[in-house]
Amino acid sequence: ARNATRRKECVMKRNDKIKLFDYSKLKGRIKEKLNHQYVLAEEIGISTNAFSRKLNNALDFTNRETAKIIEVLDIKGDEIKEYFFTEMVARDATK
Repeated sequence: ARNATRRKECVMKRNDKIKLFDYSKLKGRIKEKLNHQYVLAEEIGISTNAFSRKLNNALDFTNRETAKIIEVLDIKGDEIKEYFFTEMVARDATK
């Protein structure tokens, strides 16, 4: 339980609901621009394992990482929400 408490999850809580982000569009952009996720992980200076965990909502992207991804993948300002803040269907936070 102690490790679970420490584990940083990519979630936003509101009204006892956990919101996870859908990174499928980001994954598609990575494939289109760089062909492989590990290339982007190297570009932003994190391990492929950490990058994978972030794409799977186990860890948060930092502001610096998000900014670097936007730069590397040439994501326009009005598209940022679609790539990083599209919410998945929420599930109950108590489960």
